Amino acid sequence: MKRITRFALALASCSVAGLAAAASIPAGYPSNYAAIVSAAQKEGKVVVYSVTDSAAVKPLIKDFESMYPGIKVEYNDMNSTELYNRFISESAAGATTADFLWSSAMDLQIKLVNDGFIASYASPETPKLPAWSVYQNQAYGTTFEPITIVYNKRLLKAEEIPQTHADLVRILKANPDKFKGKVTTYDIEKSGVGFSYLTQDVRVGGAATWDMVKTMGSTGLKLQSSTGAMMERISSGENLIGYNIIGSYAFTKAKKDPSIGYVYPKDYTLVMSRLASVTKSGKNPNAAKLWLDYLLSKRGQTILANDADLFSLRTDVDGETSMAGLTKQLGSSLKPIQVGTGLLVYLDQAKRLEFLKQWQQAVKK
Repeated sequence: MKRITRFALALASCSVAGLAAAASIPAGYPSNYAAIVSAAQKEGKVVVYSVTDSAAVKPLIKDFESMYPGIKVEYNDMNSTELYNRFISESAAGATTADFLWSSAMDLQIKLVNDGFIASYASPETPKLPAWSVYQNQAYGTTFEPITIVYNKRLLKAEEIPQTHADLVRILKANPDKFKGKVTTYDIEKSGVGFSYLTQDVRVGGAATWDMVKTMGSTGLKLQSSTGAMMERISSGENLIGYNIIGSYAFTKAKKDPSIGYVYPKDYTLVMSRLASVTKSGKNPNAAKLWLDYLLSKRGQTILANDADLFSLRTDVDGETSMAGLTKQLGSSLKPIQVGTGLLVYLDQAKRLEFLKQWQQAVKK
């Protein structure tokens, strides 16, 4: 009798677990997805290395953990170069490392794919994503974030707010005394994100980009390795203009800080996407797949846009912080950065050194 009771309890437990797994399968997903959910629940966590601020991601983590009880998101926030170097070092040493990488340094993410560190996984959400945002089922774009010019609203007149890249050059040249030591951008030797964005500027803007960098350099350009540092200095008035600042952070900061204004350049606005990948060496691959699918799902993308202010990539999510909203506002001036091997051009050692040398000369570093 005791054996029968134990068997019945075990069967009931399996049934409950099976129902819980089934309840967690989003509509339209393949029936065998329950096996991934079940395996992820046994793993119990997903280790994420990311450049996205922890505060912005809290709503996503909270919703994911409510969707998949028992699976915790172990979230590690760092800058893009640190993320890449840490993951490479841990992998080389055979140490425990991330299950999931999420970075706005798009070129470094593609390099990790190219170098064999990333697992292939065909997300059920792929058909709902723009074709340019997915590379070999290994690197997935998750956001549609414009790159902006940020300025201090209190200290600049309307005519001193640049509306295009050429405008920025004109304004800085017209009033060199006012802008001396007051312009900031990424230090591309320390910031993988900054390096990536400037190479894309050169791709779209050509030689005019280097003329702009030289003009900024002539002001005594202030270089930073993080978006937050630049915006704090613009808010305080220590700097007046910041170039190539991630639009999602500018949008969030401007809602709370009346000193912060931002511009989507009308000649062209680069659009970056935080690339997400499941690693080959992670201990929790199934939980990593769940986290990826969640970030790409309409549910995750809606929270990403409306609560995290990170700008949704999906066309079926509406609002100001969505691809649909931005496209309606800016149209063909939006220039999304293609996810693929084109991002590797300036990671060739010779090309990278040549690019950095040209930048150092332009900014007089």
